[in-house]
Amino acid sequence: MAWTRDQMASRAAKSLQDGFYVNLGIGIPTLVANHVPSDMDVTLQSENGMLGIGPFPYEGEEDPDLINAGKQTISELPNSCYFSSADSFAMIRGGHIDLAVLGAMEVSEDGDIANWMIPGKMIKGMGGAMDLVAGVKKIVVLMEHVSKDGTAKFVSACSLPLTGKNVVDTIITDLCVFERRAPGEPFSLIDLADGVSIDEIEAKTTAHYRI
Repeated sequence: MAWTRDQMASRAAKSLQDGFYVNLGIGIPTLVANHVPSDMDVTLQSENGMLGIGPFPYEGEEDPDLINAGKQTISELPNSCYFSSADSFAMIRGGHIDLAVLGAMEVSEDGDIANWMIPGKMIKGMGGAMDLVAGVKKIVVLMEHVSKDGTAKFVSACSLPLTGKNVVDTIITDLCVFERRAPGEPFSLIDLADGVSIDEIEAKTTAHYRI
């Protein structure tokens, strides 16, 4: 049985370490904020200018002035602070963020990621994804294993415009987890959702990987 989005976020939270500064991308990655272990000191950064993001607020406790990069209402913590986008991207480009959790439309077996546009579709802009994959020390991707039409998303080579090359370290889908120890090394299948077989992964993946 496939993992839910919440279970995917919980699995991604296992990549967190004490003292990490972490950026959460738009979509499923925002759910990771709800799964930071209570005994772990992790600081979440939002590229729209906030350091120290709390979990999503309960209904009726939302503050419309507190939003993340995906325009979702969030909560603040006693140590939260606010700053300009220029300062935010100085943190990202300067290598001060330890880990980023991002969504993706495609990831290649070489660690390339495509997550900012589909040719022919209207977009507002590339956002901060290119800065994140270039400046953050470790990149974790959270995405569905296949697209709505059943097409594989972990592929031998990306067909969509790239956000970055050879940058992804871990891929967490609703079916499994792939990881590689260093850029240039092949990905290894290291975990399966309950009830998911290796044969199912093989059938829904066009990238080459180790088991």
